[in-house]
Amino acid sequence: MKVHDTRSHHHHQPSEQDTKIMTRKQKAAQEGHSPTKKPKNETDHHSDDGANNGKSSSGGDFGKEFDEFSKAVREHLSIAQMREILESNDQDPSGSEGVVITKCVDLLFFGPLERCPLCSGNLEFNGRIYACKGFYSEWSSCTFKSKNPPRRQDSTKLPDSALNSSIADMLKKYQEPSGRPRRDVAVPLKPLAGMVIALSGRLSRTHQEWRKQIEQNGGKVSNSVLGVNCLISTSAERERGGSSKHSEAIENGIRVVREEWLVDSIEKQELQPLAAYDIMSDIAVDGKGIPWDKQDPTDQALESLTAELKLYGKRGVHKDTKLQDQGGAILEKDGILYNCAFFLCDLGREMNEFCIMQLITVPDSKLHMYYKRGKVGDDPNAEERLEEWDSVDGAIAEFISMFEEITGNEFEPWEREKKFEKKRLSFFPIDMDDGVDVRHGGLGLRQLGSASLHTSLEPKVANFMKVLCSQEIYRYALMEMDMDAPDLPIGMLSDIHLKRGEEALLEFVEAVKSAKGSGRKEEAVWSDYSQRWFTLMPSTRPFIFKDYKQLADIAAAGYETVRDINVASRLIGDMSGATLDDPLSDRYKKLGCSISALDKESDDYKMIVKYLETTYEPVKVADIEYGVRVEDIFAVESSVSPSLEDMKNLPNKVLLWCGSRSSNLLRHLQKGFLPAACSLPAPGYMFGRGIVCSDAAAEAAKYGYTAVDRPEGFLVLAVASLGNQILEVKTPPQDTKSLEEKKVGVKGLGRKKTDEAEHFTWKDGIKVPCGKLVPSEHKDSVLEYNEYAVYDPKMTSIRFLVAVKYEEQNAELEDVEPA
Repeated sequence: MKVHDTRSHHHHQPSEQDTKIMTRKQKAAQEGHSPTKKPKNETDHHSDDGANNGKSSSGGDFGKEFDEFSKAVREHLSIAQMREILESNDQDPSGSEGVVITKCVDLLFFGPLERCPLCSGNLEFNGRIYACKGFYSEWSSCTFKSKNPPRRQDSTKLPDSALNSSIADMLKKYQEPSGRPRRDVAVPLKPLAGMVIALSGRLSRTHQEWRKQIEQNGGKVSNSVLGVNCLISTSAERERGGSSKHSEAIENGIRVVREEWLVDSIEKQELQPLAAYDIMSDIAVDGKGIPWDKQDPTDQALESLTAELKLYGKRGVHKDTKLQDQGGAILEKDGILYNCAFFLCDLGREMNEFCIMQLITVPDSKLHMYYKRGKVGDDPNAEERLEEWDSVDGAIAEFISMFEEITGNEFEPWEREKKFEKKRLSFFPIDMDDGVDVRHGGLGLRQLGSASLHTSLEPKVANFMKVLCSQEIYRYALMEMDMDAPDLPIGMLSDIHLKRGEEALLEFVEAVKSAKGSGRKEEAVWSDYSQRWFTLMPSTRPFIFKDYKQLADIAAAGYETVRDINVASRLIGDMSGATLDDPLSDRYKKLGCSISALDKESDDYKMIVKYLETTYEPVKVADIEYGVRVEDIFAVESSVSPSLEDMKNLPNKVLLWCGSRSSNLLRHLQKGFLPAACSLPAPGYMFGRGIVCSDAAAEAAKYGYTAVDRPEGFLVLAVASLGNQILEVKTPPQDTKSLEEKKVGVKGLGRKKTDEAEHFTWKDGIKVPCGKLVPSEHKDSVLEYNEYAVYDPKMTSIRFLVAVKYEEQNAELEDVEPA
């Protein structure tokens, strides 16, 4: 068989005219509550309450004392003796010689470590921090980290071999807790602590000067490349062909980086990502090739939105193979498509990886096996190979063997029955459907105008369908959720995988509600389920959820977004070909509803504009406020929602605003409203699994708004029947299950309400709570505006879609020079 390197080094280079993108997480960061960013002065991943005796490590002589002790242990104790010492003190004796030495010196100098307070696993020092090597479950490693870990307050046990050694007296000096130094958590860790660095070529400073700087900042310099974390060199040396150290580094997978990495790490007193300074690939020299999770979110967003989706579904040939241009197709045999995608998120091991395996047939050619594995968003460093096979049976056997190797499961039970058991540190399959992800099959930018020209739809309706059938809104939605990895078809998942995601979300919610409090056991629950969640629903920036708001905004909203985009993908299909056959009309028919633009002089149009204007307040992002302008209003008659005639005799009917992302609209129109995915004490989910609307357009606008540079959106107006009895509450009910079962209509009373003197009745007794927003008597409510929850989808009906454009208000005018 032959092996070809298929890695592509082409990346889009954004021009100065490229627009800046703002994600929801960036908005949150601007408002001071980023879900993933850690304060710079935070020293521990978890709080530590273990007592420490002995002298502090902050004294000036401590470093010298520790270095002398470490040197003596290395010179006078064998590796076998060190393993015996570790084992005698109930510490893990496994690992390489370097690992064993580090663990043994730490134990003898500072005392034996306690077990991890979260999972009872073993703690180890990695050169920068103490980290647990245990597991919460088969889905997740323990994420406990500390600079000041709990230590046992008893004597260090020294076996006879140690007591008979030449340094026995030195070892006994630190044997009792009272004689041991302790690490001072207040003393910041040096930025290069734990790093072993090699130097090569003519740098801006002499090697001797750099050695001194590196050692002062906690690192060590090695004359050999083997075993180092990185090799410091220059682009000029690379252009001259590199040195033997370069070759040795590349052969051993060691990063070769510019010396600016050292400068920046020391100046910022924080270790910088090696990938950002890599000089062995052309794309890294001018700043490209940086892993997505290390980029500024704005830069990542630009790269994401211009990136081509590389795998669009179960029948999609991966773009990097280049075989789709030769008529390549996924091998199908005995009802099985040999195309698998996998994911693994393990934050304790700092892993966020994907894997792709495909068998690809090419006309008049051999069978090809494609394999790609790497960290999400770090394409230049992914492991990638394309192999030719003469034997189909041989290729299938190898495919099955690789599946079992990376998952720990058998292949056929998974493919035929979806039987799978998650194994520790092993990949989990992302079960793809054989349709086409809308980010590939939707209308591209160059097709939009042509599609509108070649359609029989009324122009405004055609424009509406063009927006909902374009790739853009779905790319934005997944980018906003950090679920936009180009190698994974998140928009074309099987119903089984979506069901697994929903079950994981509900289990997550129940687990954290049952945990209650903020102790270490509760931290373990949040960490365990966070890692499970991000394995099932991959993200470019996974993190450990900390509170209900993050769980609502990222997990619940993310699941609903992915679910609805999958519906859109199935409806839109593949529109990447010619548009002469009127694909917009075809998709419009599949919607199963009638959409028509209202005349701007009609009574309904004027009524809706008035309702919007009187109940709207600007959406605020950072210090800028955004108003809305109505572009168009569409009347909707859906076959899946009850008509006004059907609702005519229902009690307490109200016309209400519903917030929705544009990416969710096709699902609403084709399938009707779905209740919220779960019940959480957070906005949007605090009334449980109901359909939540508001009498304030301001509330709905928060959900319809996307980004500063993408100001278009939609607000939904629906008629909802609240039933014979309406439950009014100031605080969300703790138990929503009874409401869901009894289908009681709920009105949440906000701090602001619409002026009741201005309310009026529309057709068929439908109340329109149109009135200017005024303070209510419920000043202590957790809700800003009134919200309404309906638990029976048959008691809600989408009536209008209001196309709006968000406009910046009170913008400072730029200085203009007089003519």
